[in-house]
Amino acid sequence: MRRVVCPGSFDPVTNGHIDIIGRAARQYDEVIAAVLGNVSKRALFSVDEKLEMLDECTRAFTNVRTAKFDGLLVDFCRENDIGTIIRSLRSVSDFDYELQIAQMNYQLSGVETMFMTANPQYSFLSSSLVKEVAQHGGDVSSLVPPYVEQRLREKYKE
Repeated sequence: MRRVVCPGSFDPVTNGHIDIIGRAARQYDEVIAAVLGNVSKRALFSVDEKLEMLDECTRAFTNVRTAKFDGLLVDFCRENDIGTIIRSLRSVSDFDYELQIAQMNYQLSGVETMFMTANPQYSFLSSSLVKEVAQHGGDVSSLVPPYVEQRLREKYKE
């Protein structure tokens, strides 16, 4: 079985994330969308909330499951018999950063990293930008799945 992981903080999950996960699901037998639990950034949503949103947004993909992990991604890969990490590239600056991480992961474990270029429709999109727009009452309906839009509205009402 060809199993891959699409890791991220998913705070919140965006249409760009779903696009990459869906494209990976067409290429591999099983895709694990894994939420990083020990993110150094201050998160808007808890890990459990992010998992719940990710579950809802990936329900249409029969070969996608979600999980959470703490620590090194390569340890998660070893524990789950995953040989490949899928990462999205939106820009050249993403490549510079992601290449270093990919090379470190390979050095540590032999786990390969496959890069997917972002769909041009989502190449500007980041969770940080979505949160900023949503926080100020902007329309994020074209940036996130409807369920995530609803959750953002609820979160910023609190």
